[in-house]
Amino acid sequence: MSNWLEVAKLDDIPRLGSRVVRTDTMEIAVFRAADDSVFALKNVCPHKKGPLSEGIVAGHTVTCPLHNWKINLEDGCAQGPDEGCTHAFETKVDGDIVYLKG
Repeated sequence: MSNWLEVAKLDDIPRLGSRVVRTDTMEIAVFRAADDSVFALKNVCPHKKGPLSEGIVAGHTVTCPLHNWKINLEDGCAQGPDEGCTHAFETKVDGDIVYLKG
């Protein structure tokens, strides 16, 4: 599992919430949906760079706290009529540990 980075225990990420993982070059928001699906996005909205980690999670989307853009957690793309994407990262849960693909 050398290309997977352990980032949190599943229970450390609130349902319908997120945690931020900081690297040398960016912040990554790791989200937990109500169905316990886990997603990771670069922590910037493609519109005005709002912090997605502070947004509201519903289903498999997060709403940017700045201008209410809805971003799909699966691919990082804005939902119509808005356009643009932020980088999405692959995640997995093994037992109760959340991993981010490095």
